[in-house]
Amino acid sequence: MLSEKARKAMENLGLTGYEIKAYVTLLNEGALTAQELSNKSKVPYSKIYEVLDKLEEKGWIETDGSRPTKFYPKSPTTALEATRLRFENELKENESIVLNELKSLYEKTGIKEKPEIWVIRGVFNILARVKEIIENSREELLIALPAAAEELAKPLQPLLRMLYEKGVKIYVLAAENTSKDIIKALSRVSEVRLKDSMFGGGVISDSKEVIILLAGDNNASEALAIWAEHVGLARFAKEYFQYLWQDAKE
Repeated sequence: MLSEKARKAMENLGLTGYEIKAYVTLLNEGALTAQELSNKSKVPYSKIYEVLDKLEEKGWIETDGSRPTKFYPKSPTTALEATRLRFENELKENESIVLNELKSLYEKTGIKEKPEIWVIRGVFNILARVKEIIENSREELLIALPAAAEELAKPLQPLLRMLYEKGVKIYVLAAENTSKDIIKALSRVSEVRLKDSMFGGGVISDSKEVIILLAGDNNASEALAIWAEHVGLARFAKEYFQYLWQDAKE
């Protein structure tokens, strides 16, 4: 039996109810003909070939050259890798189309007054904004990394390496209980100091853009941050960072 959690996950990966039934049946029974699969999976025979074509197209099954044709399930690992590659290709194609048509529209709004301070909710939205700030940094990057935000450091390391190689000065103020592996990795691309108590964190880029990480609970959707492209606020945040930096351990 397939759990409801696994069924929902497969639906999120783009499989229909019939496709899930057919694939799971093949996993349980092994290679089957279309007629056999229809009988065992309870997928209507009028739909079975359409379902099998879609599963093969999506990389979840394969066929042999026998008569009648038999259908084999690919391993979940192989099927998921095919799904990941398909999603990545679709994302790149759609990204290109969207950027070509919508980026110019967004840039036109620059002539309009826009809010100087934004509230960002959710870990993934915050991480995306932090990545954008880091990518746009040209001279100096200041990072305050509290223990609660330690996991954010891992996906940012390739970007920090890129900036380091471009000559951007990077300073990281980390909580004293940050893992040694994270500190070691950050030390390769930045100057790192440790602070025994940090209640918040953030990123300051080129003294003009800042994101302040606010404390949240363990729910990723409840994470909260404030972002601003405001020279005054960024300068104030930098001064506070420097105050903490002077008292931190090397």
